[in-house]
Amino acid sequence: MRDVVEIGLGKTAQRGYHLDDIAIVPSRRTRDVDDVSTAWQLDAYPFGIPCVGHPSDATMSPASAVRLGQLGGLGVLNVEGLWTRYENPSKVLEELAGLDEDSRATKRLQEVYAEPIRPDLIAERVRELRAGGGTVAVRVSPQHTLALAPVILDAGVDILVIQGTIVSAEHVSTTDEPLNLKEFIADLDLPVIVGGCTDYKTALHLMRTGAAGVIVGIGGDDWSTTESVLGIRVPMATAIADAAAARRDYLDETGGRYVHLIADGDIQTSGDIAKALGCGADAVMLGEALSLCEEAPAGGAWWHSAASHPSLPRGAFEVAGEPLGSMERLLFGPADEPDGQLNLFGGLRRAMAKCGYRDLKEFQKVGLVLDR
Repeated sequence: MRDVVEIGLGKTAQRGYHLDDIAIVPSRRTRDVDDVSTAWQLDAYPFGIPCVGHPSDATMSPASAVRLGQLGGLGVLNVEGLWTRYENPSKVLEELAGLDEDSRATKRLQEVYAEPIRPDLIAERVRELRAGGGTVAVRVSPQHTLALAPVILDAGVDILVIQGTIVSAEHVSTTDEPLNLKEFIADLDLPVIVGGCTDYKTALHLMRTGAAGVIVGIGGDDWSTTESVLGIRVPMATAIADAAAARRDYLDETGGRYVHLIADGDIQTSGDIAKALGCGADAVMLGEALSLCEEAPAGGAWWHSAASHPSLPRGAFEVAGEPLGSMERLLFGPADEPDGQLNLFGGLRRAMAKCGYRDLKEFQKVGLVLDR
């Protein structure tokens, strides 16, 4: 049983743990780093590293999504972002990259995202992704899935990501026709990733919709304001472990259908990646970490997709800093700083080797210790 703490008469809270609260415990065996594989596969699509690009316009353009695919990850383009609102958003991105802490950054984000989404640009961006030769994945919010899905599907994507701050399999509305995820996914012949979620029950319900992958977490980092705006904070180590427990039960329930877990939140360094996978994730979604590469379209600035919400923004604007290097260097090194922000997946490989595991599925069994 998980610790339950009484916070007042008649009110209790379950104890949860963040990735910073835990550490990996090496086993009796070590392994040569060259014998370690970081490969994984979602449905029919193989990837060399367990990296999914967070669909923020700050990091994912058609070009950077293609580049991430070339390097072994999965780039995801936001079809509700600037690239589907502007024929050429380069000038807008350049302006945003030049904003500072004293500017009206949130207001300006709201203004540039007020431009309507153009279906013709959705089709054009998908064509650009397809021309890059990799797996084509796009993100749409649950609120706009039914309206935009026909355009997205006609354009011909490989993977559809339905992502919001919190996504449930049982949305209730008295004003609009809610998205029935189970019916929607059943009618498709391509894998769908849904999320985020924060607990066992929601993860299990999302798996029962037929999703190929479930996003765990709400993309929380130092710039997320979801806690101050909504009061929601996700202890990622616990959330991932709970979702992994839901997956085990779903495997038993279905006789072997495996659903991939993608951790999204509090992941900045190679050590964070290793701990998220050790808790049971199959891959991680990188956002702010990718803003530090030279290919990032916003020149080092960072904001969450929800930061531009027209009435309730949930994310601060991070001022652009100097890039750490190319995307390849960020992912694979070499690193010249010891903080874990460069050579992210070289660090993961080294962690797996130090613990004696040869692949990601084995590494999910690694021992963990609570150190805070």
